Parts: sequence; structure tokens; C-alpha cells
Amino acid sequence: MLSARSLFQEILDNDDSFRLFCSIAASGESQGGWENARIAALVPAGERALAPRITRHGADEDKHGRIFRALMKKRGLQPVDVPADTDYTMLLERRGIGLAHEKLKGDEPLTVPDLVTYLAHSRVTEQRASEEMDLLRRYFGDHPDLGRAVRMISHDEDNHLAYCHEELLRFAAAGHGRAIQRTLRECALAEIRVYRDVSLAVMSHMGRVLGWPRPKAAVLAAGIRARYAYERAVGWRRMVTLRMPERRDALGGPATTSPEYA
Repeated sequence: MLSARSLFQEILDNDDSFRLFCSIAASGESQGGWENARIAALVPAGERALAPRITRHGADEDKHGRIFRALMKKRGLQPVDVPADTDYTMLLERRGIGLAHEKLKGDEPLTVPDLVTYLAHSRVTEQRASEEMDLLRRYFGDHPDLGRAVRMISHDEDNHLAYCHEELLRFAAAGHGRAIQRTLRECALAEIRVYRDVSLAVMSHMGRVLGWPRPKAAVLAAGIRARYAYERAVGWRRMVTLRMPERRDALGGPATTSPEYA
């Protein structure tokens, strides 16, 4: 019987599929680290107090990239090139979601609307990351090889999501509420489409690596499309609500690490 647990276990047990999974994850996390570092450097003068939190966010993402590379190294594996159709971060950018890389590569300070765009984009994508890592933590939190890494990343993603809620509520109180809600909705609807497309692409690549028969691949693809239908109808709304988090000032300190993943 197919289940999320059995699917992840199958990917974990095969070196080639595990290497592809970790390579995709490491690439996305490293890209997020670069984006946050550039945003922190370009924060406008009136919002400089936000820069250390953005820097911490980027440092966490860099750490996650190192963790996925360390997991491959532990098994004697080298990263592989990430297929273009699985590049979640770049596909979102091509849809105009978040801040364009051309803007981040420049030296012009960002504006408050730019920060609202960044935080709304992060609130949506961190929702996805938090949910996915929570799933992995429940399945593999006690795994002898993966458990510690999964728990650490899951904790960080929850912190990132809390930070986005708190900062967006601060900007909403300052008069940006309508822009925030509009941007959140645009981001959420785009994200669920990109997530569907990336999920289908990842499963297609995994299927070739693992030699899945057509009926199995078809069932998995149907499940991904069914999830998208639910998210397109009502599920996207969970990505646009804002509430004050229990974890206040979640990114108020330095990034946490360990010698293993330094």
C-alpha cells in the first residue's frame, strides 16, 4: 500500500534517489540563504532593526544546505545537478513571486513595499516548508542517521514561519494590511501551482531512478493533482491568514549550528 511514509522510505533506501532528493533540497536552501543575505544588505535605513533577523533567516537556510550535503557525504555520495523542472525557488521567481534576483544583485536599497513582498512570499513558502519538515519529523525524527537533522531543520522552519507572522502583523498595524493580504493571496495561488508542477517533476525523476511501474507512477501523479485541486479550492487559505505566534522574536538571536554541520 502506498503511503507518504513508505514513499519516503523507498527514496531513503536507494543511494541514487536519496542523492537526488538531498541535492534538490540543498540547492533550494542555499538559494534561500543567498536571497536572505542580499535582502538583509539592502534593507532601507528606516527598517535596519529587521536586518539581523533576515540575516539569521539566511544563515539558517545556508545551514540547512550544509546539512543535506553532509547527509550525502556520510553515505559517500556526491551532489548531482538539480533538474530545472524541480527548481522550486527559480520557478517561483519566474512567476514574479518574491523579489526579483536582478533587484537583489544591485545596490539600490529596498523599499517598505519590497519588504512586504519579501515577507509575504516567505510566509507562504515557509508554511510549505514547515509542513513538509513536520511530516518528515513525524516519520523519521528518531531515525539513527536522519533524525537529528530533520528535528533541527523542522525547528528552524517553525521559527521562520513565526517570524513572518510577527513581522507581517507589525507592517499591517503600520497601514500595509491591504497590500499584505493582496500579496499573500497572489503568492499562495502561484505557490500551489509551482508546488504541484515541482512535485510531479520530482516524482517523475524518482520514478525513473527507482524503476516504478506505470500504475504506481500514475497513482502518485493523481494524488499530487488531487492535492492541488483541494489547495486551489480551499487549502490556499491557510497560507494567507496571520496570527501572533507563540514563538515571539523567533529569529532574535544568532543562528544555531553544530560542529557536524558547520
